[in-house]
Amino acid sequence: PLNFICELFYFFMALGCLSDDLKNGGGCVGGLSASMKYVIYADVEIDGIVEKPDIIGAIFGQTEGLLGEDLDLRELQKTGRIGRIQVRVSTKDNKTVGTLMVPSNLDRVETALIAAAIESVDKIGPYSAKVKVTKIEDLRAKKRKWIIERAKELLRKWEEEEAPESRKLAEEVLKAIRAAEVISFGPEKLPAGPEVASASTIIVVEGRADVINLLKHGYKNVIGLEGATIPKTIVDLSKKKTVIAFVDGDRGGDLILKNLINVAEIDFVARAPSGREVEELTGKEIAKCLRNKVPVEEYLEVIRKEKPTKVLTIREEKELGGLGVEIPGEVVDRALNLAGTLEGYFYDREWREIAKFAVSELAELIPKYEEIYAIVFDGIVTQRVLDEASRRNVRVIIANRIGKVAKLPEDIKIVTFNELRKTSGKEEG
Repeated sequence: PLNFICELFYFFMALGCLSDDLKNGGGCVGGLSASMKYVIYADVEIDGIVEKPDIIGAIFGQTEGLLGEDLDLRELQKTGRIGRIQVRVSTKDNKTVGTLMVPSNLDRVETALIAAAIESVDKIGPYSAKVKVTKIEDLRAKKRKWIIERAKELLRKWEEEEAPESRKLAEEVLKAIRAAEVISFGPEKLPAGPEVASASTIIVVEGRADVINLLKHGYKNVIGLEGATIPKTIVDLSKKKTVIAFVDGDRGGDLILKNLINVAEIDFVARAPSGREVEELTGKEIAKCLRNKVPVEEYLEVIRKEKPTKVLTIREEKELGGLGVEIPGEVVDRALNLAGTLEGYFYDREWREIAKFAVSELAELIPKYEEIYAIVFDGIVTQRVLDEASRRNVRVIIANRIGKVAKLPEDIKIVTFNELRKTSGKEEG
């Protein structure tokens, strides 16, 4: 029959291809052409034992004429638009199973048509067969991914092998540019970055060298103290902006930070690594220090834990001299024991406890309670706390210390822990 003769012809043609590939040291088909765009992958299952040439011959024979002359597999392979078909097979339980790989240089639509035509093969040799396309791989996408990864690798190598002289020259130029950006700010002519006036957050450092180093690494909202005495300009800025104190990791840094916290409204504290100065830090180290900044209250808590305060208990009730406030002894006792806890209590007019709270939530909690007479907490009295307390008719505030406030309500008595100790005659030892 004619069909048998056609299949026999393609069988011998495929056998010739196989012979050529084996001579070249490849498999049934050899390697994929570098010009191919896609690869069709398909699983094949045959109800009998057949050889690779049987499968290839069946594919050529049963797809002939299906899609017209323009998409005939034999013609496409002759012109290089379809590569040689690769077959991998194995036998199991008197069946042949395997995979097909068909390289294609056609467009997407034509490649999909060829894939569907291959799936139409239902008989190989004398046995029934089933061919199922599993995927069509875009070789160009794979190549693009490889190109990107290789480009990254080459760039990294290029940067690592860059001449030290060139890098040094670039750093010198950058340093000169950053130094030129230093401005004089305020009446004290403090060294600062160009964005100190406009930024909502500023970084306060110790000196001019620190300012230049931060400018070099892109931080333009920086200003230097230029001495242990805190300038009035810094104090004024701290009332309007969020302030990050960024000091050296030495004893001098400790002293400057202490002075800053005492006279200015500092919001966050950042420290250089122990024994290091801000002016010598790399860009990565600066970013890490600023990322690890802590709220000033948390910093003070750490200091208190490192140097614990000796607290004396007061048992009796007594009126605090000159303050005009009578505080029960048990409340005095509790207040003095709050140091280092960052906690607090609300009391009513009879000094009955209303609620316990975390200091970080104080300003938000005050409006939620109607009958607060006194607030006792381990923290700093700020203008916001005073404003909320005044709205709720609070009469007594006992706290660790008073921050810089613009307006003190006349109807609120404020007592610090130190005043409480001194007035009670029980100062810390």
